[in-house]
Amino acid sequence: MDEIVQQAMARWPNVPHCFGWLRLDARGGWRMRDERAQQLDLPGDLIRHPALLAFIDRNYASDAAGRWYFQNGPQRVYVDLEWMPHILRTQPDAQGNLSLVLHTGIAVDAATAAWMDEAGRLYLRAGELIAGVDDRDLAHLLPCLQADNADEDALMRWLDGADEVAPRFKHGAQSLPLQRVATSQLEQIFSFVSRPHQD
Repeated sequence: MDEIVQQAMARWPNVPHCFGWLRLDARGGWRMRDERAQQLDLPGDLIRHPALLAFIDRNYASDAAGRWYFQNGPQRVYVDLEWMPHILRTQPDAQGNLSLVLHTGIAVDAATAAWMDEAGRLYLRAGELIAGVDDRDLAHLLPCLQADNADEDALMRWLDGADEVAPRFKHGAQSLPLQRVATSQLEQIFSFVSRPHQD
């Protein structure tokens, strides 16, 4: 968190929190939501200003209840999540290997757990954070989904509930069992709140 933000929090500790004005979309885009967007449940306008985006990324955190927020000086701006608190993207390194980067620009050294939901969306744990893989990057990671002695349709059968194969997510030196997760249980299993509300 920026030092200037910490100083503002200390100087004005009782500024009311803000809800509903900021959204993180399913591709890691920050969106500003005015009153009309909130009333009509619209996604809001995509924020494009580089300095503002960097400021939000640096000051993005969560509270003990699993509500994610952007600390804007002394004010905590809670974030509505279209999907997950973090979105993971791929980025080729100098050797042509795919590295993993969070939507905030933080590089991920290695995944430690992997899940897939019934819609075929991929989730990876990196340290304490769990991120959904940006749908535009999923195709780059499909070769990482492997199952020994399985045909091409094995993953689809596994997604439908069949257990004759045990797919794994293999990336770099990591080989992780691919677990199932239901979209209806994301918040409960991964301990986050998608629509924070004022207490």
